[in-house]
This record gives sequence, C-alpha cells and structure tokens, in this order.
Amino acid sequence: MANTTAEDLRTQPEDELVTKLKEFKEELFNLRFQAATGQLENHGRLRTVKREIARIYTVMRERELGIVTVAEEGEK
Repeated sequence: MANTTAEDLRTQPEDELVTKLKEFKEELFNLRFQAATGQLENHGRLRTVKREIARIYTVMRERELGIVTVAEEGEK
C-alpha cells in the first residue's frame, strides 16, 4: 500500500478508515513477527506502517472531537 496523507484519509468514510486500520494492524503484526524471526527484509516498512496507523487514529480522533468532519473536508 502506498503512503496516504491525512488529507486523503479525511475524505474517506468512517467504515473505510476502520477497515484500513485493521489491515495496517495485521500488516504490523506480520512485520513484527518477521522481525522477531529474522525474516524481515525491509525494516523501514515497520516505521511506515506505524505512521499510517497513527494517521488513521488522528483523523478518527479529529472527527470524534468535531475538529474536522467529512463534509468540511469535501468543501475545501
């Protein structure tokens, strides 16, 4: 998966964010498992996936607090 920006994530519906979050968490689990067994080839991917998860959590929290809504982002 390519890197996504917070702007891109803000335009997506909540259920899609939850789906992406689950996918990234599964990937992070697999990467950590590979790292523990010495099979991980791309260590930078760990960092990238962690950041993607953090971006998704940030967008979800913004919506929860009412800082940014899906409709507001679509107007910009």
